[in-house]
Amino acid sequence: MQDAKCGMQNEDKNQPFNCLDFFGKKPYNKEEKKVRRKKRRGEMDMTYLLYNPLANNGGAEAAAKALSLMGEVKYTDIRKVGDFWAYLGGKDPTDRIIVAGGDGTLHHLVNALGGAVPAHPLYYYPCGSGNDFAKDIPNEQKKDGLILLNPYLCHLPQVEVNGLRRYFINSVGFGIDGYCCEEGSRLRKTTDKPIRYSSIAIKGLLLFFRPRNATVTVDGEEYYFPKAWLAPTMKGRYYGGGMMPTPKQDRLDPTYDVSFMTVYKTGRLFALSLFPSLFKGEHIYHKRVKVLKGQEISVSFDKPCTLEVDGETLCEVSSYKVIARPKEKKR
Repeated sequence: MQDAKCGMQNEDKNQPFNCLDFFGKKPYNKEEKKVRRKKRRGEMDMTYLLYNPLANNGGAEAAAKALSLMGEVKYTDIRKVGDFWAYLGGKDPTDRIIVAGGDGTLHHLVNALGGAVPAHPLYYYPCGSGNDFAKDIPNEQKKDGLILLNPYLCHLPQVEVNGLRRYFINSVGFGIDGYCCEEGSRLRKTTDKPIRYSSIAIKGLLLFFRPRNATVTVDGEEYYFPKAWLAPTMKGRYYGGGMMPTPKQDRLDPTYDVSFMTVYKTGRLFALSLFPSLFKGEHIYHKRVKVLKGQEISVSFDKPCTLEVDGETLCEVSSYKVIARPKEKKR
C-alpha cells in the first residue's frame, strides 16, 4: 500500500511509513530478515551505482568508481535509466542502490520519481562541483561517505515557471544567483577547469548584473523590494557552492515551510561588501536583507532574468511560484 502522508510505498498494510522512520528504525521487517540471512550465509550484497558522467565537470564518474564498496558492483549511467520506478521494482530488497553526482543529479532524480518516495533505501554519494545538499546534512547522517536519501525526499516543494512545475531539493534562485548559473553553464562549454561561481558573482555585482524591482507574495501577503539583487526560495540552507542565504531554514521542518530571502535597495559596492557574509549566514542581520517563511511564495520581477532550480537554468523568466507542500503523488 502507499502511505497517504508521505507518498511512500509499503508492502506491510499494518505498518505505514513515516519519513523519519529511516533514521535509526527498521521499517521493513521481512527485508531486514533477508539481509541477516544473507550475511549469515556469507553472501555478498549486490550494489547498483548510478552515476552522472556530466557532474563535477565530467569528474563524477571517476569519483564514483573509486568508491570502495563490498561485493559485486554494477555501474550505470543515470541518464540511461528511463523509468526509475521500473528500475527499482526489478531489484532485490537486499540490493543496495547508490546515486552518485551533484545537486543537478538529485534534481533529475526527484523529478524522475515524481514526488513519491520509494520504500527501497536510496543512498547518495556527493561528487558534484557544489554539493550543497550534502553540506546541509548532519555528519551523523553520513556513513562511509553515503547519505540515506529517503527521509529528504518527503514532501518536496514544487516551483511553477511558465506553466510548468518541477520539484526541487535545494533552491530556486532568481536574480544574480540565476545569472551566475547561466554564466557558469556558458563557461563550462569553453573550459575543463573548475567553475568559480564566487568570481562570477563578484564580476556580476560590480559590472554586469542589474538589479530588478521585485514583488513578492508570501501566503497571501504582498511585499515590494526595489533594486533586488537576488530573490531565492530555499528548501535547504545552501546553494551556489556554499552560500547560506537562509541559515535558519530546516529541510526536515515538520511544517514544510520554505524560506525566501532578498538583498534590496542598495548599490553595487554595498552589495559586494555584503557578499562574503552570505557564506556564514551573517547577512540576515542587515536592514537591507529580508527573510520570509511560508507555504506559498510568488516572486515577480519588473524585467526578466535567469532563474535557476537546483543549479539548472531557465532564461528570460519574469516570475515564479513555489508551493511548499504540493498535492501528494500516489503510486
